[in-house]
Amino acid sequence: MLKTVCLEISDRYEIDFLEIGVDKDHVHFLVQSVPTYSPTKIVRTIKSITAREIFSRVPEVKKKLWGGEFWSKAYYVSTVGKHGDEQKIASYVKNQGTGKNYKILHQQAIKLGQMDLFED
Repeated sequence: MLKTVCLEISDRYEIDFLEIGVDKDHVHFLVQSVPTYSPTKIVRTIKSITAREIFSRVPEVKKKLWGGEFWSKAYYVSTVGKHGDEQKIASYVKNQGTGKNYKILHQQAIKLGQMDLFED
């Protein structure tokens, strides 16, 4: 469902999700956007819309979260310029969750009946 919401964001805003990687307790996004959007605006847009849509579509998720917050206030942003290695970063993001932590997250999601949150 998270990926679906991100695609909906792409359709409405000028934010393209090149890669999405989910791990145990965090998500990595590789996005491309217009230069008029600051990194902060991009993060705020993604966090606010995804949280609102997930809570709207699967209300029991909010009850399971400590404090009812989908995202933490913290985030990390890095940019890739024309001299950066976008392919390496894309591979890193794409391969998030392929290890033990991702399997644990999926097991927890299955127990909660929320497996669809992390699928396409």
